[in-house]
Amino acid sequence: MNKEEKFIITISRQFGTGGHEIGVELAKRLNVKLLDKQIVNEVASRYCGVEDAIGHLEDRHPLWRDDFTQFYRSYMADAEYNGQEQDQTSHKLFKAQADAIRKIAEQESCVIIGRCGFYIFRDHPNVLKIFLHADDDCRKYRIATKYGISEQDAAAMLVDNDFSRELYTKTFTGCDWQDARNYDIALNVRKFGVNGAVDFLMNCIE
Repeated sequence: MNKEEKFIITISRQFGTGGHEIGVELAKRLNVKLLDKQIVNEVASRYCGVEDAIGHLEDRHPLWRDDFTQFYRSYMADAEYNGQEQDQTSHKLFKAQADAIRKIAEQESCVIIGRCGFYIFRDHPNVLKIFLHADDDCRKYRIATKYGISEQDAAAMLVDNDFSRELYTKTFTGCDWQDARNYDIALNVRKFGVNGAVDFLMNCIE
């Protein structure tokens, strides 16, 4: 990746690795846009029929029930679509998000957290695709500490969120979310922490 030209950094991550915080700090140090809530606003304006569902899908609240699996399982059922229509509607939402991300990325360098960015920009000439991971004990401890919950509850959150991300990625890209071949860098964050991981990634970029 050449940071002297317009570039894209995509961050895919296991739940509990601090991926969002790492993305925020990386974008700050590089002085580029972080794509997060901007996506929600853009998609909602184009796809106004499901603003509430989009809000749940993009929600940063730690309750995993607001993640993609809940969107896919309950929202579509409430909307009384049949299976084919459910699939069409969810894929339209994904395409709308992807189009919004591409539109922003065409105009300026950016860091993209999640949203299958590694797949959307797989053929981009100036992209760095990152996957952040850590062992379960490390992630459980971090989530339990961050949200003030038991490690048992944290373990349940890990299972549900990892499943949601795996399902989301497989559904819309056909790719295995944790396949290292999808990425340029796969980083175990256990020994780094947020700032250490950003330092490492900045060294790679430089």
